[in-house]
Amino acid sequence: MKTIIMIISVLFICGSPTIVQSEELIRVKLVNYLGDSEKVSFKVRGKYLTLDPSISLKEGVKYNVQVKNGSLKVTGGGETFSVPSPFVLYPAKYDTEHVIAINKRPYLGAMEFTIEDDEIVRPVNQLPLEDYLKGVVPFEVFPSWPIETLKAQALAARTYAFTHLHNEKMDDTIRFQVYGGFVWNEATTKAVQETEGEVISFNEKPIDAFYSASNGGVTENNSHVWGGKAQPIYPIKYDQYDPIHPWQYSLSQQQINMKDSDWQDPIWWKNTTEKDEEITASIKKWLKNNGYPGEIKIVAIPKFEISTDQHRSKRSISGSITIEFLSQIIEGIVLYDSLVLENVPLNRIRPLIGGNVFKSYLIDSLEVKDQVYTMKGRGYGHGVGMSQWGASVMGSSGKTYEEIVQFYFPGTEIMDISK
Repeated sequence: MKTIIMIISVLFICGSPTIVQSEELIRVKLVNYLGDSEKVSFKVRGKYLTLDPSISLKEGVKYNVQVKNGSLKVTGGGETFSVPSPFVLYPAKYDTEHVIAINKRPYLGAMEFTIEDDEIVRPVNQLPLEDYLKGVVPFEVFPSWPIETLKAQALAARTYAFTHLHNEKMDDTIRFQVYGGFVWNEATTKAVQETEGEVISFNEKPIDAFYSASNGGVTENNSHVWGGKAQPIYPIKYDQYDPIHPWQYSLSQQQINMKDSDWQDPIWWKNTTEKDEEITASIKKWLKNNGYPGEIKIVAIPKFEISTDQHRSKRSISGSITIEFLSQIIEGIVLYDSLVLENVPLNRIRPLIGGNVFKSYLIDSLEVKDQVYTMKGRGYGHGVGMSQWGASVMGSSGKTYEEIVQFYFPGTEIMDISK
Protein backbone atom coordinates (compact mmCIF):
# COMPACT_ATOMS: atom_id res chain seq x y z
CA MET A 1 0.00 0.00 0.00
CA LYS A 2 2.83 2.43 0.77
CA THR A 3 4.19 1.79 -2.74
CA ILE A 4 0.82 2.68 -4.24
CA ILE A 5 0.63 5.89 -2.24
CA MET A 6 4.20 6.79 -3.25
CA ILE A 7 3.44 6.29 -6.95
CA ILE A 8 0.31 8.41 -6.74
CA SER A 9 2.11 11.08 -4.71
CA VAL A 10 4.77 11.46 -7.39
CA LEU A 11 2.04 11.66 -10.02
CA PHE A 12 0.24 14.44 -8.15
CA ILE A 13 3.42 16.42 -7.55
CA CYS A 14 4.56 16.17 -11.17
CA GLY A 15 1.16 16.23 -12.83
CA SER A 16 -0.14 19.65 -11.89
CA PRO A 17 1.55 23.00 -11.33
CA THR A 18 -1.15 23.95 -8.79
CA ILE A 19 -0.06 21.28 -6.31
CA VAL A 20 3.02 22.11 -4.30
CA GLN A 21 5.40 19.39 -3.23
CA SER A 22 4.64 19.89 0.46
CA GLU A 23 0.90 19.38 0.11
CA GLU A 24 -0.48 16.40 1.97
CA LEU A 25 -2.63 13.71 0.37
CA ILE A 26 -5.70 12.41 2.14
CA ARG A 27 -7.47 9.06 1.87
CA VAL A 28 -11.22 8.89 2.49
CA LYS A 29 -13.54 5.90 2.31
CA LEU A 30 -16.72 6.49 0.33
CA VAL A 31 -19.64 5.43 2.51
CA ASN A 32 -22.13 8.29 2.70
CA TYR A 33 -23.62 7.99 -0.79
CA LEU A 34 -22.98 4.27 -1.30
CA GLY A 35 -23.83 2.51 1.94
CA ASP A 36 -22.64 -1.09 1.97
CA SER A 37 -22.83 -2.10 -1.69
CA GLU A 38 -21.96 -5.44 -3.21
CA LYS A 39 -21.68 -3.80 -6.64
CA VAL A 40 -20.29 -0.36 -7.48
CA SER A 41 -20.12 1.28 -10.91
CA PHE A 42 -17.59 3.77 -12.26
CA LYS A 43 -16.84 5.79 -15.39
CA VAL A 44 -13.71 7.75 -16.18
CA ARG A 45 -13.26 11.03 -18.04
CA GLY A 46 -9.74 11.45 -19.30
CA LYS A 47 -7.03 8.79 -19.28
CA TYR A 48 -6.91 6.61 -16.15
CA LEU A 49 -4.28 3.99 -15.47
CA THR A 50 -4.05 0.92 -13.26
CA LEU A 51 -1.07 -0.85 -11.73
CA ASP A 52 -1.67 -3.69 -14.22
CA PRO A 53 -0.40 -2.61 -17.69
CA SER A 54 -2.59 -5.26 -19.36
CA ILE A 55 -5.77 -3.44 -18.28
CA SER A 56 -6.86 -0.54 -20.48
CA LEU A 57 -9.89 1.47 -19.38
CA LYS A 58 -12.11 3.20 -21.93
CA GLU A 59 -13.32 6.72 -21.36
CA GLY A 60 -17.10 7.03 -20.90
CA VAL A 61 -17.70 3.28 -20.52
CA LYS A 62 -19.64 2.12 -17.48
CA TYR A 63 -17.74 -0.48 -15.46
CA ASN A 64 -19.13 -2.55 -12.59
CA VAL A 65 -17.01 -3.80 -9.70
CA GLN A 66 -18.11 -6.67 -7.45
CA VAL A 67 -16.60 -9.38 -5.28
CA LYS A 68 -16.17 -12.90 -6.62
CA ASN A 69 -14.13 -15.71 -5.03
CA GLY A 70 -12.17 -13.31 -2.85
CA SER A 71 -11.15 -11.06 -5.74
CA LEU A 72 -12.72 -8.11 -7.53
CA LYS A 73 -14.47 -8.75 -10.83
CA VAL A 74 -14.61 -5.77 -13.19
CA THR A 75 -16.96 -5.83 -16.16
CA GLY A 76 -17.68 -3.23 -18.83
CA GLY A 77 -17.16 -2.39 -22.49
CA GLY A 78 -17.53 -6.04 -23.41
CA GLU A 79 -14.64 -7.04 -21.15
CA THR A 80 -14.38 -8.90 -17.86
CA PHE A 81 -11.28 -9.17 -15.75
CA SER A 82 -10.46 -10.34 -12.25
CA VAL A 83 -8.09 -8.28 -10.11
CA PRO A 84 -6.79 -8.62 -6.56
CA SER A 85 -7.87 -6.19 -3.86
CA PRO A 86 -7.00 -3.34 -3.80
CA PHE A 87 -7.71 -2.35 -7.42
CA VAL A 88 -6.23 1.11 -7.96
CA LEU A 89 -7.10 3.65 -10.66
CA TYR A 90 -5.17 6.88 -11.04
CA PRO A 91 -5.29 9.70 -13.60
CA ALA A 92 -2.53 10.11 -16.19
CA LYS A 93 -2.52 13.76 -15.10
CA TYR A 94 -4.00 15.29 -12.00
CA ASP A 95 -6.39 18.07 -13.02
CA THR A 96 -10.11 18.78 -13.23
CA GLU A 97 -10.29 17.25 -16.69
CA HIS A 98 -9.53 13.83 -15.26
CA VAL A 99 -12.56 12.69 -13.28
CA ILE A 100 -13.80 9.32 -12.05
CA ALA A 101 -17.52 8.98 -11.33
CA ILE A 102 -18.56 6.44 -8.67
CA ASN A 103 -22.25 5.60 -9.05
CA LYS A 104 -22.49 8.87 -11.07
CA ARG A 105 -20.87 11.07 -8.37
CA PRO A 106 -17.63 12.67 -9.64
CA TYR A 107 -14.27 12.55 -7.83
CA LEU A 108 -10.78 13.81 -8.56
CA GLY A 109 -7.57 11.92 -7.91
CA ALA A 110 -6.97 8.23 -7.45
CA MET A 111 -9.56 5.62 -6.55
CA GLU A 112 -8.80 2.41 -4.73
CA PHE A 113 -11.41 -0.38 -4.66
CA THR A 114 -11.11 -2.72 -1.67
CA ILE A 115 -13.06 -5.69 -0.30
CA GLU A 116 -14.78 -5.11 3.02
CA ASP A 117 -16.36 -7.87 5.13
CA ASP A 118 -15.74 -10.42 2.32
CA GLU A 119 -18.55 -9.08 0.10
CA ILE A 120 -18.72 -5.27 0.18
CA VAL A 121 -16.95 -3.15 -2.45
CA ARG A 122 -15.46 -0.08 -0.75
CA PRO A 123 -13.98 2.71 -2.91
CA VAL A 124 -11.31 4.85 -1.25
CA ASN A 125 -10.54 8.26 -2.77
CA GLN A 126 -7.05 9.72 -2.54
CA LEU A 127 -6.41 13.36 -3.44
CA PRO A 128 -4.63 16.53 -2.25
CA LEU A 129 -5.87 17.98 1.03
CA GLU A 130 -6.92 21.37 -0.42
CA ASP A 131 -9.07 19.78 -3.14
CA TYR A 132 -10.60 17.45 -0.58
CA LEU A 133 -11.65 20.54 1.41
CA LYS A 134 -13.33 22.02 -1.67
CA GLY A 135 -15.55 18.95 -1.59
CA VAL A 136 -16.17 19.23 2.18
CA VAL A 137 -17.04 22.85 2.95
CA PRO A 138 -20.14 23.12 0.66
CA PHE A 139 -21.56 19.99 2.31
CA GLU A 140 -20.86 21.10 5.88
CA VAL A 141 -22.36 24.61 5.63
CA PHE A 142 -24.60 26.56 3.27
CA PRO A 143 -22.50 28.13 0.48
CA SER A 144 -24.81 31.17 0.62
CA TRP A 145 -23.50 32.05 4.10
CA PRO A 146 -21.10 35.03 4.51
CA ILE A 147 -17.58 34.52 3.12
CA GLU A 148 -16.01 35.02 6.56
CA THR A 149 -18.15 32.19 7.93
CA LEU A 150 -17.08 29.99 5.01
CA LYS A 151 -13.44 30.80 5.75
CA ALA A 152 -13.88 29.86 9.42
CA GLN A 153 -15.42 26.57 8.32
CA ALA A 154 -12.55 26.01 5.88
CA LEU A 155 -10.05 26.44 8.74
CA ALA A 156 -11.98 24.10 11.04
CA ALA A 157 -12.32 21.48 8.27
CA ARG A 158 -8.66 21.76 7.23
CA THR A 159 -7.44 21.49 10.81
CA TYR A 160 -9.65 18.48 11.50
CA ALA A 161 -8.54 16.78 8.27
CA PHE A 162 -4.86 17.52 8.90
CA THR A 163 -4.98 15.88 12.33
CA HIS A 164 -6.72 12.82 10.80
CA LEU A 165 -4.53 12.39 7.71
CA HIS A 166 -3.30 8.97 8.76
CA ASN A 167 -6.59 7.64 10.10
CA GLU A 168 -7.33 4.57 7.96
CA LYS A 169 -10.96 4.60 9.08
CA MET A 170 -11.74 8.13 7.87
CA ASP A 171 -14.83 8.26 5.66
CA ASP A 172 -17.11 10.81 4.00
CA THR A 173 -19.88 10.79 6.64
CA ILE A 174 -20.69 12.98 9.63
CA ARG A 175 -18.57 10.60 11.75
CA PHE A 176 -15.64 12.58 10.34
CA GLN A 177 -16.57 15.25 7.76
CA VAL A 178 -19.17 15.11 5.01
CA TYR A 179 -17.33 14.95 1.68
CA GLY A 180 -19.20 15.21 -1.61
CA GLY A 181 -16.37 14.68 -4.09
CA PHE A 182 -15.86 16.95 -7.11
CA VAL A 183 -19.08 18.84 -6.48
CA TRP A 184 -17.61 22.22 -5.73
CA ASN A 185 -19.20 25.62 -5.15
CA GLU A 186 -17.66 28.92 -6.23
CA ALA A 187 -18.05 30.65 -2.85
CA THR A 188 -16.75 27.76 -0.71
CA THR A 189 -13.89 27.12 -3.14
CA LYS A 190 -12.91 30.78 -2.76
CA ALA A 191 -12.97 30.40 1.03
CA VAL A 192 -10.65 27.37 0.83
CA GLN A 193 -8.29 29.10 -1.58
CA GLU A 194 -8.08 32.34 0.39
CA THR A 195 -7.14 30.46 3.57
CA GLU A 196 -4.90 27.88 1.90
CA GLY A 197 -2.64 26.11 4.37
CA GLU A 198 -4.09 27.80 7.45
CA VAL A 199 -4.99 25.67 10.47
CA ILE A 200 -6.03 26.39 14.04
CA SER A 201 -3.26 25.69 16.55
CA PHE A 202 -2.67 25.68 20.30
CA ASN A 203 0.85 25.65 21.72
CA GLU A 204 2.09 25.53 18.11
CA LYS A 205 0.25 22.27 17.35
CA PRO A 206 -2.91 21.82 15.22
CA ILE A 207 -5.94 21.11 17.38
CA ASP A 208 -8.83 18.71 16.93
CA ALA A 209 -11.05 21.43 15.50
CA PHE A 210 -14.44 20.13 16.60
CA TYR A 211 -17.63 21.71 15.34
CA SER A 212 -21.33 20.97 15.22
CA ALA A 213 -24.40 22.49 13.60
CA SER A 214 -25.74 24.24 16.71
CA ASN A 215 -24.77 24.25 20.38
CA GLY A 216 -28.23 25.34 21.54
CA GLY A 217 -26.86 28.55 23.06
CA VAL A 218 -24.11 27.06 25.25
CA THR A 219 -20.81 25.45 24.29
CA GLU A 220 -19.58 22.17 25.77
CA ASN A 221 -16.22 20.92 27.00
CA ASN A 222 -14.53 18.07 25.16
CA SER A 223 -14.15 15.92 28.32
CA HIS A 224 -17.92 15.74 28.81
CA VAL A 225 -18.39 14.25 25.35
CA TRP A 226 -15.36 12.05 24.73
CA GLY A 227 -13.74 11.84 28.14
CA GLY A 228 -10.05 12.53 28.68
CA LYS A 229 -8.48 15.76 29.87
CA ALA A 230 -10.52 18.96 29.64
CA GLN A 231 -8.89 21.36 27.19
CA PRO A 232 -9.00 25.14 27.84
CA ILE A 233 -9.77 25.84 24.18
CA TYR A 234 -13.19 24.19 24.68
CA PRO A 235 -14.74 26.13 27.58
CA ILE A 236 -18.37 25.93 28.64
CA LYS A 237 -19.82 29.37 27.97
CA TYR A 238 -22.95 31.15 26.82
CA ASP A 239 -23.09 31.61 23.04
CA GLN A 240 -25.09 34.71 22.16
CA TYR A 241 -24.71 34.04 18.43
CA ASP A 242 -26.13 30.53 18.22
CA PRO A 243 -29.81 30.61 17.14
CA ILE A 244 -30.54 27.71 19.57
CA HIS A 245 -32.57 25.56 17.15
CA PRO A 246 -35.22 24.01 19.42
CA TRP A 247 -36.38 20.51 18.45
CA GLN A 248 -38.76 17.81 19.62
CA TYR A 249 -39.88 14.33 18.68
CA SER A 250 -42.51 11.85 19.80
CA LEU A 251 -42.29 8.08 20.30
CA SER A 252 -45.17 5.74 21.08
CA GLN A 253 -44.74 3.28 23.94
CA GLN A 254 -46.68 0.59 22.07
CA GLN A 255 -45.38 0.09 18.55
CA ILE A 256 -47.31 -3.08 17.64
CA ASN A 257 -50.65 -4.06 19.16
CA MET A 258 -50.14 -7.75 19.85
CA LYS A 259 -53.77 -8.27 20.91
CA ASP A 260 -55.02 -7.44 17.42
CA SER A 261 -52.41 -9.56 15.67
CA ASP A 262 -53.51 -12.73 13.89
CA TRP A 263 -50.66 -15.16 14.51
CA GLN A 264 -52.30 -17.74 12.23
CA ASP A 265 -52.22 -15.41 9.23
CA PRO A 266 -49.25 -16.53 7.08
CA ILE A 267 -48.55 -12.94 6.00
CA TRP A 268 -48.93 -11.41 9.49
CA TRP A 269 -45.21 -10.88 9.93
CA LYS A 270 -44.75 -9.32 6.52
CA ASN A 271 -47.69 -6.92 6.88
CA THR A 272 -46.99 -5.79 10.46
CA THR A 273 -45.23 -2.45 10.84
CA GLU A 274 -44.37 -0.22 13.77
CA LYS A 275 -46.04 3.13 14.48
CA ASP A 276 -42.84 5.17 14.40
CA GLU A 277 -41.00 3.66 11.47
CA GLU A 278 -38.10 6.14 11.30
CA ILE A 279 -37.11 5.65 14.94
CA THR A 280 -37.76 1.91 15.03
CA ALA A 281 -35.67 1.50 11.86
CA SER A 282 -32.79 3.11 13.75
CA ILE A 283 -33.37 0.83 16.75
CA LYS A 284 -33.44 -2.26 14.54
CA LYS A 285 -30.21 -1.21 12.80
CA TRP A 286 -28.55 -0.76 16.19
CA LEU A 287 -29.74 -4.18 17.37
CA LYS A 288 -28.47 -5.83 14.21
CA ASN A 289 -25.08 -4.10 14.47
CA ASN A 290 -24.81 -5.28 18.07
CA GLY A 291 -25.29 -8.96 17.37
CA TYR A 292 -29.05 -9.52 17.60
CA PRO A 293 -29.93 -12.00 14.83
CA GLY A 294 -32.83 -12.37 12.44
CA GLU A 295 -35.44 -9.96 11.14
CA ILE A 296 -36.63 -7.70 13.97
CA LYS A 297 -39.86 -5.90 14.78
CA ILE A 298 -40.11 -3.48 17.71
CA VAL A 299 -43.14 -4.22 19.91
CA ALA A 300 -42.89 -1.63 22.68
CA ILE A 301 -40.72 0.84 24.58
CA PRO A 302 -42.25 0.49 28.06
CA LYS A 303 -39.57 2.62 29.73
CA PHE A 304 -37.71 5.73 28.59
CA GLU A 305 -36.32 8.13 31.19
CA ILE A 306 -33.67 10.86 31.46
CA SER A 307 -31.87 11.28 34.81
CA THR A 308 -31.75 14.64 36.56
CA ASP A 309 -27.92 14.66 36.54
CA GLN A 310 -26.48 17.32 34.25
CA HIS A 311 -23.14 18.81 33.29
CA ARG A 312 -22.49 22.48 34.01
CA SER A 313 -23.63 23.16 30.45
CA LYS A 314 -27.08 21.77 31.44
CA ARG A 315 -26.63 18.80 29.12
CA SER A 316 -28.07 15.55 30.41
CA ILE A 317 -25.70 12.75 31.34
CA SER A 318 -27.59 9.46 31.65
CA GLY A 319 -30.91 7.73 31.19
CA SER A 320 -32.74 4.43 30.92
CA ILE A 321 -34.62 2.67 28.16
CA THR A 322 -36.29 -0.72 27.73
CA ILE A 323 -37.12 -2.07 24.28
CA GLU A 324 -39.24 -5.16 23.69
CA PHE A 325 -38.95 -6.77 20.28
CA LEU A 326 -39.60 -9.89 18.23
CA SER A 327 -37.01 -11.59 16.05
CA GLN A 328 -37.66 -14.08 13.27
CA ILE A 329 -34.62 -16.31 12.90
CA ILE A 330 -36.21 -18.56 10.30
CA GLU A 331 -39.61 -18.25 8.68
CA GLY A 332 -42.39 -19.32 11.03
CA ILE A 333 -40.32 -19.15 14.22
CA VAL A 334 -40.63 -15.87 16.13
CA LEU A 335 -38.82 -15.22 19.41
CA TYR A 336 -39.43 -12.54 22.05
CA ASP A 337 -36.47 -10.57 23.42
CA SER A 338 -35.77 -7.30 25.19
CA LEU A 339 -33.00 -4.76 25.57
CA VAL A 340 -32.69 -3.14 28.99
CA LEU A 341 -30.35 -0.20 29.50
CA GLU A 342 -30.63 1.07 33.07
CA ASN A 343 -29.01 4.34 34.11
CA VAL A 344 -26.43 4.31 31.31
CA PRO A 345 -24.63 7.23 29.62
CA LEU A 346 -26.90 8.91 27.09
CA ASN A 347 -24.38 8.29 24.34
CA ARG A 348 -25.54 4.66 24.53
CA ILE A 349 -29.19 5.61 24.08
CA ARG A 350 -29.04 8.42 21.52
CA PRO A 351 -27.68 6.15 18.72
CA LEU A 352 -30.69 3.86 19.25
CA ILE A 353 -33.13 6.71 18.55
CA GLY A 354 -30.93 8.26 15.88
CA GLY A 355 -28.91 11.47 15.95
CA ASN A 356 -31.11 13.14 13.33
CA VAL A 357 -34.09 12.77 15.70
CA PHE A 358 -32.48 12.91 19.16
CA LYS A 359 -30.39 15.91 18.13
CA SER A 360 -28.41 16.78 21.25
CA TYR A 361 -28.00 16.16 24.97
CA LEU A 362 -29.30 19.65 25.79
CA ILE A 363 -32.71 18.28 26.80
CA ASP A 364 -35.41 20.54 28.20
CA SER A 365 -38.01 17.86 28.94
CA LEU A 366 -39.09 14.26 28.44
CA GLU A 367 -42.77 13.63 29.19
CA VAL A 368 -45.14 10.75 28.60
CA LYS A 369 -48.83 11.34 27.95
CA ASP A 370 -51.41 8.93 26.50
CA GLN A 371 -48.62 6.36 26.05
CA VAL A 372 -46.55 8.72 23.90
CA TYR A 373 -43.11 10.07 24.90
CA THR A 374 -42.31 13.64 23.85
CA MET A 375 -38.76 14.92 24.19
CA LYS A 376 -37.85 18.59 23.69
CA GLY A 377 -34.36 20.03 23.43
CA ARG A 378 -32.02 22.54 21.84
CA GLY A 379 -29.06 22.43 19.48
CA TYR A 380 -27.87 19.86 16.96
CA GLY A 381 -24.72 17.90 17.73
CA HIS A 382 -22.18 17.66 20.54
CA GLY A 383 -21.76 21.43 21.08
CA VAL A 384 -17.96 21.31 21.37
CA GLY A 385 -15.99 23.96 19.50
CA MET A 386 -17.56 25.95 16.68
CA SER A 387 -21.30 26.27 16.16
CA GLN A 388 -21.79 26.44 12.41
CA TRP A 389 -25.04 28.37 12.74
CA GLY A 390 -23.44 30.64 15.33
CA ALA A 391 -20.54 31.28 12.94
CA SER A 392 -23.11 32.21 10.29
CA VAL A 393 -24.64 34.83 12.58
CA MET A 394 -21.18 36.17 13.44
CA GLY A 395 -20.29 36.45 9.76
CA SER A 396 -23.55 38.26 9.03
CA SER A 397 -22.82 40.74 11.83
CA GLY A 398 -19.47 41.71 10.28
CA LYS A 399 -17.09 39.48 12.25
CA THR A 400 -13.97 38.24 10.46
CA TYR A 401 -13.05 34.57 10.25
CA GLU A 402 -10.20 35.24 12.69
CA GLU A 403 -12.72 36.62 15.21
CA ILE A 404 -15.04 33.66 14.68
CA VAL A 405 -12.18 31.22 15.27
CA GLN A 406 -11.05 33.08 18.40
CA PHE A 407 -14.59 33.11 19.84
CA TYR A 408 -15.14 29.37 19.40
CA PHE A 409 -11.53 28.26 20.02
CA PRO A 410 -10.29 30.82 22.58
CA GLY A 411 -6.55 30.98 23.14
CA THR A 412 -5.69 29.44 19.78
CA GLU A 413 -3.66 30.87 16.90
CA ILE A 414 -3.83 30.50 13.13
CA MET A 415 -0.79 28.67 11.75
CA ASP A 416 0.26 28.20 8.12
CA ILE A 417 1.28 24.56 7.47
CA SER A 418 2.18 25.21 3.83
CA LYS A 419 5.37 27.09 4.70
